[in-house]
Amino acid sequence: MPSLQDAQESAGKAAGWVEQNWSTWLAIGLRVLLILVIAMVLRVVVRRAITKLVDRMSRTGQAVDGSGLGGLLVNAERRRQRSQAIGSVLRSVASFVILGTAALMVLGTFQINLAPLLASAGVAGVAIGFGARNLVTDFLSGVFMILEDQYGVGDTVDAGVASGEVIEVGLRVTKLRGDNGEIWYVRNGEVKRIGNLSQGWATANVDVTVRSDEDLDRVRATLTDVAERMGKEEPWNELLWSSVEVLGLDSVLLDSMVVRVSAKTMPGKSLTVERELRWRIKRAFDANGIRIVGDAPLPDGTEAADPTAGVAAPSVYSSTISPQSAAASPLPPPSTTK
Repeated sequence: MPSLQDAQESAGKAAGWVEQNWSTWLAIGLRVLLILVIAMVLRVVVRRAITKLVDRMSRTGQAVDGSGLGGLLVNAERRRQRSQAIGSVLRSVASFVILGTAALMVLGTFQINLAPLLASAGVAGVAIGFGARNLVTDFLSGVFMILEDQYGVGDTVDAGVASGEVIEVGLRVTKLRGDNGEIWYVRNGEVKRIGNLSQGWATANVDVTVRSDEDLDRVRATLTDVAERMGKEEPWNELLWSSVEVLGLDSVLLDSMVVRVSAKTMPGKSLTVERELRWRIKRAFDANGIRIVGDAPLPDGTEAADPTAGVAAPSVYSSTISPQSAAASPLPPPSTTK
């Protein structure tokens, strides 16, 4: 059993050791506290700065919306999601860098050798990168798609693997609403090329096929009159961003001619304009007696041709009992049995 004197000596040594090292402990503690305080303050400042920057970007987009073209290129939902995504990425990166640097500085304050730790982190990062390379590719592709504003909510896009209207833009997956109502989940890393059908303007092209004996001047005059009337009526005067032009003959065949009509329209409204143009052109042609291919009336007193008249008669070889079929049949093999 230790004696009282041994206990007093141990307590005295411990008190002396504490008295000799308390200043070092205090310095380390104050240094760690200072590092943590600076890291938290810097993190809050940087996050607020990023939030203000994102809000300023959003307000700039609202100012652009005041113009006629800007309101058609960027909508509120698209701008909101893009701003939120950019802000979230920037805040996450800033927090990771600041807190990671603070953690390394705290470990260095305790005289811990950081070289093996950094080497292990590097190897682990490489392993994780190889194992989750598809996830990293999707994430980085989504970040650049959002930063470059390649497409947004409400745009009609063709992503190669799928096409439709964008209903949600994420950092890893983009959701598209197909023409039949289906929802496509497209990984951002799989998109090699993308066509945005909702930026800038669209083109409405209508090919009018008329008979080859029609008067081209009368056809052009009719199409020009239809184009002028449509450009002055609502709501087509807003959907049409240029006057409807008769480009001329697109092809000439023995029994038909193709005249092309074209116009620049609001993004996403080309099909609507094309349908209306076809409707008006057909009515105008009927009113002016211009025949299109396939609707030529029969002369008076002429009966419709028998649809079976052009069908060839059955071949004599189709009957297995006909002399021709018997003559063409292969000879039976000779019998090997006696």
